[in-house]
Amino acid sequence: MALKKVVKYAAFAALAALAAFWGYRRYAGAGSSQAFYKTAPVERRDIVVAIDATGPVEPEDLVSVGARVSGEILKFGTDIDGKRVDFGSKVRAGDMLAVIDDQIPRSDLLTANAKLAATEAALKEARANLAVAEASRKKAERDWDRAQKVGVGRALSQAEHDAYLSAFESASAQIEASNAAIARAEAEILQAQASVKTAQRNLDYCTIRAPVDGVIIDRLVNVGQTVVSNMSVSSLFSIAKDLKKMEIWASVNEADIGQVKVGQRVEFTVDAFPDEKFCGTVGKIRLNATMSQNVVVYIVEVLIDNSDGNLLPYLTANMKFEISKSEKALSVPNAALKWSPGGAPRRGLKKSVWVLGAGNAPREVAVETGIDDGVYTEIKQGSLSESDRVIVGVESAEAAKAGESNPFLPKPPMRGRKK
Repeated sequence: MALKKVVKYAAFAALAALAAFWGYRRYAGAGSSQAFYKTAPVERRDIVVAIDATGPVEPEDLVSVGARVSGEILKFGTDIDGKRVDFGSKVRAGDMLAVIDDQIPRSDLLTANAKLAATEAALKEARANLAVAEASRKKAERDWDRAQKVGVGRALSQAEHDAYLSAFESASAQIEASNAAIARAEAEILQAQASVKTAQRNLDYCTIRAPVDGVIIDRLVNVGQTVVSNMSVSSLFSIAKDLKKMEIWASVNEADIGQVKVGQRVEFTVDAFPDEKFCGTVGKIRLNATMSQNVVVYIVEVLIDNSDGNLLPYLTANMKFEISKSEKALSVPNAALKWSPGGAPRRGLKKSVWVLGAGNAPREVAVETGIDDGVYTEIKQGSLSESDRVIVGVESAEAAKAGESNPFLPKPPMRGRKK
């Protein structure tokens, strides 16, 4: 009986001690809240300040080949490999690209040649008439000289005297008319020769040839299609002179154009090769800005080397114009420069970060900053090392616990449980 009472009292004492310990812990934790600091390492990294822009990859020198005459496309030429001219064909300057039906230009050339022959015959006739007129003038001149020596009298009447004078004057006028006919025939010959050259050129235009060495990146016609030439030359082929040299037409906002300079380094990527970075340099800043939705945009030409041939025309490039760069700079997250104990606002020009020291106690370290890329800031001076961890935020134990049990956070699905 005594043993049962001892066990009963011992159990009661243990329960009382447990309740007292639980109450003490509850009371002790009610008035304090342990802080949990969010930290980030101090590390060395490359910090680049850049301007973002996009633009298409363009051939550096693109030649549009058009048609100067109207007609039906009869056939295509061949490239340097002997294959029919098509997309991607390599051609040399002078190679035949296409042939247009030449029946009408050929007829025009025959007509022009016939007109030239007619005007040449007219010139010969005018020169012959001049020779006749000159002979008539010489005869009339001799008759007039004799009439002047004889004079008007019994041997030569006044009417005969006047007739000799009129004959001389008429012969002289005929020479002037013959000279005018010759000049007119010579002018008509020049006009006919020009017509022949024009007709010959139009006939030559029926054979479309490559003006430069290059690669055909666009073909806009097919065999059997009729090409109509007008004031604006219709384009049939687009030839890129050298795909090893490309350029990007970057659209840069007016707020950033002041920081873009000729010769500036540019890094870019394309969606076709997302894991590869390409480089280029600013070649030209075009001054003919455009406005879209009240925003002024300038076109900047970025020159790139495409010796390996990876970049294709008209890919979209995502570029970064490098404004400044610091390689392997000691850096901290920008959030570390904004945090202070108790959330007190930073004042003054002096900057500092808080480092988590021994015993989970933060200590302030004054620093001098350099450039920042929007995420990290360069630390130029300050007693920081790569082994330090800077504080970027804080949350209490209750907040951490509440975050873990937040009913609005997504929870994994319950598997294997039956309703």
